[in-house]
Amino acid sequence: QVRLVESGGGLVQPGGSLRLSCTASGSIFGIKVADWYRQAPGKERELVATITSDDRTDYANSVKGRFTISKDNAKNTVYLKMNSLKPEDTAVYYCHIVPIIGDYWGQGTQVTVSS
Repeated sequence: QVRLVESGGGLVQPGGSLRLSCTASGSIFGIKVADWYRQAPGKERELVATITSDDRTDYANSVKGRFTISKDNAKNTVYLKMNSLKPEDTAVYYCHIVPIIGDYWGQGTQVTVSS
């Protein structure tokens, strides 16, 4: 059974940085696609960043130049480095991994950007 465990969220001041991690436990035999989504109170869940098996990346316009998605295949881990954080980045962040077989979501980690 595969489970995604997220970490790295918290409270940060505007302009600060955080790095989120998402590790898949169990055998996933490689990552085809991995994404980070976020959901702010009263808003729909939105796609923030995507990385493919060959390390192509894509970002929402609102985070381009500030966020970086990456992965470590050996550790079955996906990262989201967030720089120059803004109050509007406040949300619950969810990782999503599509391995060779299956489709898995993390439990979410809260990111709060406030002074």
